[in-house]
Amino acid sequence: MNDLTEKLLDAALIHVPFDGWSEAALSAAAADCGVDMAAARAVFPRGGVDMALAYHARGDALMLARLADHDLSQLRIRDRITLAVRLRLEAAEDRELVRRGTTLFALPLYAADGARAIWGTADAIWTALGDSATDYNWYTKRATLAGVYSATVLFWLGDESEGAHATWGFLDRRIDGVMQIERVKGAARKNPVLRTLFAGPSAVLSCIKAPTARARPDLPGYMPPKPQG
Repeated sequence: MNDLTEKLLDAALIHVPFDGWSEAALSAAAADCGVDMAAARAVFPRGGVDMALAYHARGDALMLARLADHDLSQLRIRDRITLAVRLRLEAAEDRELVRRGTTLFALPLYAADGARAIWGTADAIWTALGDSATDYNWYTKRATLAGVYSATVLFWLGDESEGAHATWGFLDRRIDGVMQIERVKGAARKNPVLRTLFAGPSAVLSCIKAPTARARPDLPGYMPPKPQG
């Protein structure tokens, strides 16, 4: 983020609990900073929704910075993921800011923006943890984590326990559920009957590759072309 973006975003945070991520919050922030509204509009063309996305992106960056301060080498993968999700929630300055964003992105007009933001968080976590998947697992890992993160955020917004203790318990249970699924998948791969049964679907899925610099930015990935001849 550039300095003006940070300045306006910081100024908007005291207005968002009252005005939401809205045009009114952007106007108030611009007035507080002594910034012309045209300049503010150049930074946040769509007003409140772009401010909300900037706030979300700043939370992701803060989470990654805090995650880098931890020694992850002694942690199991599930514990690394749990830590990352917890750090991401703790990066939020105020639950009301997140609640307002959740309300905004629940609107059909901005649902796609919200989905991309959550996917971006999941991708940032997996990338930081050194995920090396290049096939369909690249997508399933991020989709699963996005679901865990979204559910945990919703629980956290209503959690009144001390130190968000109930939220961390909820997160542990969600991660346990995911790990159980992975254990079942692992057992199925070792079973000769099931391995044969799923050979066809597995072959199709193996054609799906993770995005590369050559993939279109508006698509989640690509299917490599079939060989000719």
